Amino acid sequence: MDGINRLKDKIIDKVAFFVLIVFGVFVGLVFPLITLVSLYKESHLAFEKFGFIGFIMGTVWDPVREIFGGLPAIVGTLISTFIASLIAIPICIGIATFIAELSPKKLKPIFSTAVELLGAIPSIIYGLWGFFVISPLMADYVEPFLQDTFLDIPILGRLVDGAPTGIDVLTSSFVLSIMIIPFMASVVKDAFEMTPPLLKEAGYGMGATKWEVIKDIVIPYAFPGIVGGAILSVGRALGETMAIAFLTGNVHQIPKSLLDQYTTITVAIANEFTEAHTDIYLSSLFALAFILFLMSFFLLILSKFLIFKRLEKKWKTSLS
Repeated sequence: MDGINRLKDKIIDKVAFFVLIVFGVFVGLVFPLITLVSLYKESHLAFEKFGFIGFIMGTVWDPVREIFGGLPAIVGTLISTFIASLIAIPICIGIATFIAELSPKKLKPIFSTAVELLGAIPSIIYGLWGFFVISPLMADYVEPFLQDTFLDIPILGRLVDGAPTGIDVLTSSFVLSIMIIPFMASVVKDAFEMTPPLLKEAGYGMGATKWEVIKDIVIPYAFPGIVGGAILSVGRALGETMAIAFLTGNVHQIPKSLLDQYTTITVAIANEFTEAHTDIYLSSLFALAFILFLMSFFLLILSKFLIFKRLEKKWKTSLS
């Protein structure tokens, strides 16, 4: 009887192992390849006409003359994502530090739930809020103040040059940063809470202050989680559409100032997909989607590389 049960357990283990391998291969290899091949198939017409490098480096987007270049949308996507991440990452680390290390125990569930609820708000709500609330505030108060303060400074003045309309790089990046804060803050908070209590107690036992324990023990230990949360928020920002569709202006130009109107890959696709009345126009939009997929893929590879190098350094330090 025991032999039959052991044989049954082995069969169940092998079947479960096979099923998990199939799921892992499908999610990690087959699904991305199918998506990549499908996007390339739909975008090959644009790449054949303009060339892959020519399309990426092209700055003209003219549906009337059927000339399409993706550089303005690519640059706009990278700029808005960079500025949004620059705003969001320090705030997220501060929120996670407060909830995990400084907040009273009775209030931790309240703050954690509040942050998670912010992540559950649909992106269209952020877009409408940004358009009707943040955009007028930026146009009437913030952007004129920035111009009065920095316009006469040689380098900084160029960043705030232009008409303060509230529909520009600065406003859309700010709203985008507010939208991605809950995602990163939740991940970083969980990473902080996974720090072994013994490590923190050892720090306190050696006379370290609360700030020294956070700076020298908690943050280094949770570094992979911080990087993971940052990459998650950056990936979210790269693919976000509705939160900034109202705030970019959808102008195919490379922004030279924070007050310039611009467009991103996702906004261009969302606004122009139904207007793509020719094959080359539609293929060019698919080409933008293909490039966005590659950007997200290489971002994931970069994050994994950074985490691996950090863990490798930690292992070498612990062994030495």
